[in-house]
Amino acid sequence: MKNRTALILLSIYLILFIVCAINPYARDVWWAENLPIMIIVAVVIIVTRYYKFTPTSYILMSVLIYLHTIGGHFTFERVPFDYVNNLFGFERNNYDRFAHFSVGFYAYPIAELLLSRKLVSSKVILALFPIFSIFAVAGGYEIIEWLFAVSADKSAGIAVLGSQGDIWDAQKDMLMDICGSIVAMILFFKMNREKINKIINKDTLPTHP
Repeated sequence: MKNRTALILLSIYLILFIVCAINPYARDVWWAENLPIMIIVAVVIIVTRYYKFTPTSYILMSVLIYLHTIGGHFTFERVPFDYVNNLFGFERNNYDRFAHFSVGFYAYPIAELLLSRKLVSSKVILALFPIFSIFAVAGGYEIIEWLFAVSADKSAGIAVLGSQGDIWDAQKDMLMDICGSIVAMILFFKMNREKINKIINKDTLPTHP
């Protein structure tokens, strides 16, 4: 991995991982929360061997990694987040909502890969495919959380779900994932306008003689 930004962000993650691995609130919850992130980090490292993302993509991808690693140490319900919760008048700890919002940021590198490899020829598909991809991942992750909750120790399952008594927690989490992806795509189109116009023809409809 020769990208300097990626190396710096990876170093920060490794330090954060080590610190947060020390005496977590619940070790089984720590494993459940960190395994998906470890897989994400490994995938990004492998992909980076063949494709170098922009610094913006690496920075956006790192947000979820950092937030989730911290959440795994405390459990998301117990992360010290009182300042933000009080600032916006939240009745519950909404740290997990912010983490879910950052899941949507992965739409940016997905779009970047699609554009750079010229895998799409339509701006509509370029805009929607990353959002739909995040939606699919969000739904899949909620299913994984559910399966863990019903198979693990009761207290660990509740901690991983992090619903805090909200019966619509899964739906709200997915909504935050989608909102994050929309914001990421708006940012992507603003930052890559010239490149998009150069690679993708404005008029994608077939021409008739």
